[in-house]
Amino acid sequence: QVQLVESGGGLVQPGGSLRLSCAASGIIFRLFAMGWYRQAPGKQRELVASITSGGRTNYADSVKGRFTISRDNAKNTVYLQMNSLKPEDTAVYYCNMPPSSWGQGTQVTVSS
Repeated sequence: QVQLVESGGGLVQPGGSLRLSCAASGIIFRLFAMGWYRQAPGKQRELVASITSGGRTNYADSVKGRFTISRDNAKNTVYLQMNSLKPEDTAVYYCNMPPSSWGQGTQVTVSS
């Protein structure tokens, strides 16, 4: 059974940085694509970034140039490095293994 556990969220000022981590278990991690989604209050969950098993990445236009997704197959972990954070990045961030395995979410709040 797949388990995804996120960590690294918190409160940060505009312009600051955070790094989210998602530790996976119950799968042969290196074989699977992974993704990060977010959901702000009153909005639909949206894809932020994804990474294939081969390391190819994809980003939402709103985070290109600011966020970086990466993976460490030796640690069964996917990361989301978030720089130059904006108040509109405030959301609960979820780790996803397609199609339907989700972590519990971690809150990111960008506020002064």
